[in-house]
Amino acid sequence: MKFTAEQIAGILEGTVVGDPNIEVFKLSKIEEGTQGSLTFLSNLKYTPYIYTTEASITIVNTDFKPEKPISTTLIKVEDAYEGFSKLLEYYDRIKSNKSGIEQPCFISESVKVPDNIYIGAFAYIGNNVEIGDNVKIYPHSFIGDNVKIGDNSIVYPGGKIYSDCILGNSCVINSGAIIGADGFGFAPTKDGGYTKIPQTGNVILEDYVDVGAGTTIDRATIGSTIIRTGVKLDNQIQIAHNVEIGKNTVIAAQSGVAGSTKIGEHCQIGGQVGIAGHLIIGNNVKVQAQSGIGRNVKDNEVLQGSPSFGYSDWNKSYVYFKNLPKLVKTINELEKKVDGNN
Repeated sequence: MKFTAEQIAGILEGTVVGDPNIEVFKLSKIEEGTQGSLTFLSNLKYTPYIYTTEASITIVNTDFKPEKPISTTLIKVEDAYEGFSKLLEYYDRIKSNKSGIEQPCFISESVKVPDNIYIGAFAYIGNNVEIGDNVKIYPHSFIGDNVKIGDNSIVYPGGKIYSDCILGNSCVINSGAIIGADGFGFAPTKDGGYTKIPQTGNVILEDYVDVGAGTTIDRATIGSTIIRTGVKLDNQIQIAHNVEIGKNTVIAAQSGVAGSTKIGEHCQIGGQVGIAGHLIIGNNVKVQAQSGIGRNVKDNEVLQGSPSFGYSDWNKSYVYFKNLPKLVKTINELEKKVDGNN
């Protein structure tokens, strides 16, 4: 699939500087650009490469002015990184523009299937499922009874949506993700064992939620586990029962949130973060990677460590952490001197 500089500029509402008819058919890093490739420049430290790149087209910011001759055709946009991302999204949409129903697959007779849909081979669609327009359900996916899927949502191969769960518009469920498995609910018994507590709720994903590969979101014991609009979850994350995550919060890979914790809006949570249950995390909170959260967190806090505490305090304390052997040695020497003088 080939695109000209003029076509790309039209998509991005940009301006061509160079040959408007030059064509590209692949993407590249600016330092690895070759003929026929499209790249971008947004980080200034990569500026030297624009004078040596062989990429046919480079997306740059509108204020970029070359100081030396260049061979690449430029497309100037307000934000090169955002423009390149928009182009990737456009390309991905064209590339994955599948439609129709492949066989074999199972679709319950109670399901009203829209005309503009894609259902891949070996997919299972249960009873009373509601599917919106332009939905794509890839092969080997499971959609349980009474599930609702909003317009333009995608369930990639092997995605599992358990019964009664709700997906909003433009949600993305990546391969191996599981939405609505039982929450971890067990009560200890007198004989030292455990009895299962039925998990009768569901999971609700609002609009524009992305769920990474291998991520699991448990159904609520009662009520709903709720992921609000615009939340982005990386791969291999565990969200426990009755958790609520506020809109536009992002969580990186291998993090875990225990049951009934409420996370606010616009939070940024790093990889391998553990958050205990029944907590309230405020809005605009930032948690550094590998931190452990065991207390309520106020709005705008920045945390690090396990157990976590203020980021600036952690940095100051780290100076002492790494010098502990020297400090212990110094104290031992001082104690010997004191004992020798007594």
